[in-house]
Amino acid sequence: MIKRTLYFGNPAWLSVDRGQLVIRDPAMKAAGGSDVKARVPMEDIGLVVLDHQQITVTHSVLNTLLYHNAAVVVCDERRHPSGLLLNLEGNTVQAELFKHQIESSEPLRKQLWKQTVEAKIRNQAAVLARVGADAGLLLELASKVQSGDSGNREAQAAAYYWPRVFRNVAAFKRFREGTPPNNLLNYGYAILRALVARSLVGSGLLPTLGIHHRNRYNAYALADDIMEPYRPYVDLAVVELVNRLGPPETLTLEHKGQLLKIPTADVLLDDKAGPLMVAVQRTTASLAQCFAGEQRKLLCPSLL
Repeated sequence: MIKRTLYFGNPAWLSVDRGQLVIRDPAMKAAGGSDVKARVPMEDIGLVVLDHQQITVTHSVLNTLLYHNAAVVVCDERRHPSGLLLNLEGNTVQAELFKHQIESSEPLRKQLWKQTVEAKIRNQAAVLARVGADAGLLLELASKVQSGDSGNREAQAAAYYWPRVFRNVAAFKRFREGTPPNNLLNYGYAILRALVARSLVGSGLLPTLGIHHRNRYNAYALADDIMEPYRPYVDLAVVELVNRLGPPETLTLEHKGQLLKIPTADVLLDDKAGPLMVAVQRTTASLAQCFAGEQRKLLCPSLL
């Protein structure tokens, strides 16, 4: 079942009552009416984005959200995602799954990374085809990815891909602190990362222990690995925003609203179409099976 994404960009008071998230708006109370804006069943929530400095959240809200394996993204004073809160016990047999993951062989991890990079490059090729650019080189690179991507095809693909994605943005370079629309990409990737990390926990895996990313300071290395084939979905959403509204210096509610629809984007996975959030869950479940030796193929998405 697809879970709901809740975004809070204005002052609010969040509490729990009878298994529901109660959303109170102080402005409504000031106007003389009831301050209860909405009630949402906790079990229906998959992602919460707290994007205002005047949001009050009770301890029960956080505890109940985590109990239902929801991810909570906290934004800073610049309204950029700055933190992620996840459940510590997302799976009933996670100790056994942790063991499989920790003891996984290097050849297996290299094969998983090969499959990941192949899928990412193919989806990048699909994005280029959508924007009217030649994708032939990317398809060729995808067919030449080796175990562990020893030939560094991912970097070669990126060097070809990024200058051609935003055809209406002069001399665009993908850089986290770079000029717009890097800010849109950063926001979309933060949402995607939270979704993947949430699903990894739900599949009983350690988000910290990656198959490729191994930075000692990165608490979500595995999430950064598994989100790679899904990044082009964010890229396509950003392309559509930039073509319609131009590259923004500051993200508006409209920009964020469109990016928060990413969990419901249509994804083709194992010849079955469905929402991205569900596809991510299937990908992380297949990863757990790969670590357990039950299969060797990681389910990766194909951009429709």
